Amino acid sequence: MSSPTPDALLGPADIRELAAALGVRPTKQRGQNFVIDANTVRRIVRTAGVRPDDVVVEVGPGLGSLTLALLEVADRVTAVEIDDVLASALPATITARMPARADRFALVHSDAMHVAELPGPPPTALVANLPYNVAVPVLLHMLETFPSIERTLVMVQSEVADRLAAAPGNKVYGVPSVKANWYAEVKRAGAIGRNVFWPAPNVDSGLVSLVRRAEPLQTKASRKEVFAVVDAAFAQRRKTLRAALAGWAGSAANAEAALVAAGVSPQARGESLTVAQFARIAEAATVDREASPEPQAEESGK
Repeated sequence: MSSPTPDALLGPADIRELAAALGVRPTKQRGQNFVIDANTVRRIVRTAGVRPDDVVVEVGPGLGSLTLALLEVADRVTAVEIDDVLASALPATITARMPARADRFALVHSDAMHVAELPGPPPTALVANLPYNVAVPVLLHMLETFPSIERTLVMVQSEVADRLAAAPGNKVYGVPSVKANWYAEVKRAGAIGRNVFWPAPNVDSGLVSLVRRAEPLQTKASRKEVFAVVDAAFAQRRKTLRAALAGWAGSAANAEAALVAAGVSPQARGESLTVAQFARIAEAATVDREASPEPQAEESGK
């Protein structure tokens, strides 16, 4: 691997110069806050455990701060960028600052929520600075769409990081916590100060590490079926599961039957359950539906 030049990464002056040349002002609509500190992006790459054989996908590369740091280490980097101006400028930035690695970079100009395939070898890692307003759906979409992603490190708003990494019983444990845990072991991996961004956000940021489960959860229920239970349980999180799942199950009695079959107290609340318990509830309901005989249609004319 060719070594990049010492000044290949972007500093504060570089970021502002690039932005000025492109006429770019970070927008709140897309949650754009550009990282301007080279030490921070290198720290993210280290924390992500990026290896020389990794194929990394990055969502929302912006002006390329993290992209360049990833290219220093990874075998290949594919960046997914929705912004027209930023997407058009990024390849030139990579070529100018890291020419020896430019052939290892690919750009996908698209909304990450609509990406169904990526060029080149399957990605092995996801590393991204995600805007808080789309962080969870983008993360879940990428994990679902690209099962080859083994390791993920995302930088998100601190509160979102807390929710993703929360354990059952924690007051911020909820839908993001359970759904992320369906795919991976999730933990907080550090905090990021506000002064490494331009413009400086009004919130703190946190790093979240997700290591995909070596073996998927053992359940006969599908992901869609399990997630439907999770959504129902937290839609009315103050209610007992017997009440909260009544709409999902068709009645409170059906919900109670599924809960009892899954070994879960009908008086429990969603915030106390693990993803495996949610899977058992979905599986119990599926088994119950399969066991119920289909009603016989009446013959016409009778």
